[in-house]
Amino acid sequence: MKCIKFLFLSISATIFVVVSSHWGTKVMALPPVEDIPEEILRTEIITEARSPIDGKRLTAAEYAELQTQLQTSPPPKLNSQIREKVFLLRIRKALLQLFPFLGI
Repeated sequence: MKCIKFLFLSISATIFVVVSSHWGTKVMALPPVEDIPEEILRTEIITEARSPIDGKRLTAAEYAELQTQLQTSPPPKLNSQIREKVFLLRIRKALLQLFPFLGI
């Protein structure tokens, strides 16, 4: 009698665990309906871009034109005294990393 009760209890517990563990897994495994598959997104040709300056939307032609303008613009010139001070500060930083006891 105890053996039959134990067998019935173990079978019902096993069935409950199996059913509850698989409850809703089919729904959780599927992506949302409005989600576009990654394979399609990889083959999509991008025709819009954002400006690196202010983040406005640009067409591909406007973006290419902006990139050429940014590449051809001359770099700003620094005063020679400021350039020399920056150079000396970089040398000082390198020396302090090599010789921290100098105290310069």
